[in-house]
Amino acid sequence: MIDEVLLDLLHIELVNTLVTPSSNKSELNVTELENVGHSTGYRLIERITKDSHRFKDELDIMKFICKDFWSVIFKKQIDNLRTNHQGIYVLLDHRFRFISNISSSKQFIELMPKYLAFSCGLIRGALGNLGFNAIVTGEVVKPPSCRFQVQINKT
Repeated sequence: MIDEVLLDLLHIELVNTLVTPSSNKSELNVTELENVGHSTGYRLIERITKDSHRFKDELDIMKFICKDFWSVIFKKQIDNLRTNHQGIYVLLDHRFRFISNISSSKQFIELMPKYLAFSCGLIRGALGNLGFNAIVTGEVVKPPSCRFQVQINKT
């Protein structure tokens, strides 16, 4: 319980420190926030996978991200995983923890994507450590529901 509260407070402070609305470098700071998430996800996946089996393919890895990786961070699994079997995956979380306590009034809706940047970086970093170069984008569907789109680049 305490670690959950600490993660929530740390995330709020990261967003408040790196992405200030008055700054004209707001877009650059969102990228910096995503890079912090990337570094965290890259390191965290090493600890989570140290006792796991080998993955067969990228779908197996995405299932691991949605079940085990997400459970370690958010204490729940992703609600829905969809794929087109061509390297694009859509992860739906109907009650995303980092935006569930933010009011869904119009003035706060524009701030919500900034609260997804860290999580996009987490996913990208975890996949990067597992050998996949990916583009991860997040969008708020209807608060507190959000969607992460993962496009794995074939190289």
